[in-house]
Amino acid sequence: MLEPTNNDELPVIPGKRYFTIGEVSELCAVKPHVLRYWEQEFPQLKPVKRRGNRRYYQRQDVLTIRQIRALLYDQGFTIGGARQQMSGEGAQQDASQFQQLINQMIKELEDVLVVLDTH
Repeated sequence: MLEPTNNDELPVIPGKRYFTIGEVSELCAVKPHVLRYWEQEFPQLKPVKRRGNRRYYQRQDVLTIRQIRALLYDQGFTIGGARQQMSGEGAQQDASQFQQLINQMIKELEDVLVVLDTH
C-alpha cells in the first residue's frame, strides 16, 4: 500500500476519546518512534501517560500531529521551523483560518436546523 502523500489522504479520525500510539501511527502515517521523537521536539504534544508509561493520545493530539506532519512533510519545514510555526506567528494565522472554519460550520449547522424545523 502506498503511503499517503498529504493529510487529505489520511483516514478519518474515529470518534473515540483516546488512541494508542499504534492507532495514531496509522491515522497519521507516521511511525511510532517518530511520534515519540516529536513529543520531545514539540511542547504542544503531550499525550496522557498511564500505567507502564503507555501513551494515550486524544483527538486534539492527533490533529496536532497531522499539523506537524503537514509542516514537515508537505511544506518542507525543518523541525525548528515547524516548532516556530506551531508556537508563534504561524499559529495566529492558523487560528484565524480555524475561526473561519468554525463560523462556516456553525452557519451550515444552523441551516440544517432550519430544514429540520420545517419537517
